[in-house]
Amino acid sequence: MSSVSTRFGLVLLGSLLWLNLSNAEDSGKALTLEQALASVDAPHPDLQAAQADRDSAVADRDIAASRTDSSLNFEGILRSGAESIAPNTVASDNSIRLTARKTLYDFGRSSAATEAANAELNAREAELITGRERRRLEVMTRFFDVLAADMQYTADNELMAVVYVGFDQGRDNFTAGKISAVDLAGLETRYQDVLVKRTLSAQRQRITRALLANAMNRPGDLPGDLIDPKLEGNNRKLPEYDALISIMLENNPRLHAQREMLVASQQRLQSLRAEKGPTLDAEIQAAEYSRTALTRDNLSAGLILSWPLYQGNRTDSRVAKEYAQLNKVQANTEKLKMDLTQSLLETYLEIVQLQSSGRSAALKQVEHRDLVLERSRGLYEMELKSNLGTSMTDTVEANLRARRNEYLLALGFSRLEAMLGKPLEAKNKNSKSGNEMKGTQ
Repeated sequence: MSSVSTRFGLVLLGSLLWLNLSNAEDSGKALTLEQALASVDAPHPDLQAAQADRDSAVADRDIAASRTDSSLNFEGILRSGAESIAPNTVASDNSIRLTARKTLYDFGRSSAATEAANAELNAREAELITGRERRRLEVMTRFFDVLAADMQYTADNELMAVVYVGFDQGRDNFTAGKISAVDLAGLETRYQDVLVKRTLSAQRQRITRALLANAMNRPGDLPGDLIDPKLEGNNRKLPEYDALISIMLENNPRLHAQREMLVASQQRLQSLRAEKGPTLDAEIQAAEYSRTALTRDNLSAGLILSWPLYQGNRTDSRVAKEYAQLNKVQANTEKLKMDLTQSLLETYLEIVQLQSSGRSAALKQVEHRDLVLERSRGLYEMELKSNLGTSMTDTVEANLRARRNEYLLALGFSRLEAMLGKPLEAKNKNSKSGNEMKGTQ
């Protein structure tokens, strides 16, 4: 076998041995997509913020519902005054009172406020669902980024082995006087460029793992091996686009939240307008006085009608502000409809393209590179050519393109289902394919 072939074989063997030893170090730590997605409902800052908004809406609902609750007040009064029958005589007029009051009817104030609070609570719960879907997409994206980074590192590492063999042979040729210093410098420059690219790929492995750890709410706990899922759900058939629009407009969580916010604003506006109306309260009072009088009762009960005849501009200003907010929510709702419809179209067309021409082109490239690799392997064994390493690198690149197509397709289906607010059909569980991607910790 030629010296070039020997050098390449040794370098490639060393690279493969390093990868196998690295895999052995982290055996038993392989992470599946299902395990990564199981972290979606775990405590995370994004979900905690959404949960806090939901809890705040619950408190607002309870506040609104308590507007007609009964109240019980105690008063103790120390007072003195002049006797009417004896102007120069000052007498004490102390008293204690226990008053119970209950609003019987406020002409729509409390009921509208309660309806507004309930609508806002529904909106916050819908946003919580949306937050979980965003977390799911984030974890999936970061998981696939790690797999792609691992495959890119494998390709760059094999390419570096090929280029290093050429550079190493070039040094021997320069010593033997077969090539010039300029030619050797060119070979070294090529090697250094590829080495930088491989180093960046190794760094990308660590960066993507850190992002995945953060998405899983495990900062600093970088995963080792990842198992490439089969993604059998990528073969699902898409319904007609018009049918998907109807489903999305009916079930989309973000749109549902926006509609509930619209209802909340309408009810708040109604509650504010009712502020100009009367309130009817029932009151029971028990009292004890230090000085008796004919007009004083120790126990009394009655109905109290309160009607605000003049409030200045306070109520009108609050109504005007809420009306402006209502117009804003209506505009945002229509804008969201347009954005969702556009996003649905783009996602739909992306899935169609990835399932058809994207997948076909990627698979054809894989087939072509496999054939080239077989031919290069045969020529290498006959010592006719030493381009086996380049062919192996091209094959890895082709496989990476094919897998990236499937990753994008899986993300497209997940985005589509998030927009629809329901699954297209029962999902096939992503099972292990046996392909483990290894990167640096």
